[in-house]
Amino acid sequence: MGCLAAVWGATGCGGDGGDYNPPGANARVGSVLIRYAHIAEPPDGPWETGDDAPFYVWLFNQGQETDRLLGAETTVARSVDIVGADGAVRGPVALPTDRLVELEEGRAHLLLRDVRQQIRGGDYVWITLRFEHAGEIALQVHSQIPTYVDDDATDAPGLTSPSPE
Repeated sequence: MGCLAAVWGATGCGGDGGDYNPPGANARVGSVLIRYAHIAEPPDGPWETGDDAPFYVWLFNQGQETDRLLGAETTVARSVDIVGADGAVRGPVALPTDRLVELEEGRAHLLLRDVRQQIRGGDYVWITLRFEHAGEIALQVHSQIPTYVDDDATDAPGLTSPSPE
C-alpha cells in the first residue's frame, strides 16, 4: 500500500497545495489505476507529422491477479507500440498486484508511431489503453508543456521561465 499512497500523494489526492503540477491524465479501469498519462515533452518545438512521440504512464494494479497492458491505439498516429528502453518493440507489460509499474523514459514505454498531425506542448489527444483483465479505457491526454516556456506565455500553472544567463 505504500506505493499506492505515494502515487496518490504525488497526484495531488492528498496534497498539501504545493507547487508541483504533475503532467498527465489520471483514471481507473477495473482494478488498474492510471497516473501521469502524457505524451512526452516535444524536444525543440512540436511533434511534427511523421515523428514518433513517446507516451508515458504509471500503472498500479489493485486486483487479486496479475494483469497486463496489451497495447494502445489512437487516431493521431499510425500505430502505438510498446517498446523497451532501447526502442525495440516488445510484448505486453505485466502488471503484478500491488506494484507500481512506471512506463517512462529509460524504461519500457509506449511510442506513438508516425504521428498524423502536429502535436504541440499542451495539445490534447485521445488514446485508448487495452488491458487483459481490466478492459479498455479511452483517455484524453496532453502533450507535456515544455518547461522552457515563459510563465507569461500561458495560463497553465507549474511552468518555469528560462533561467537568466
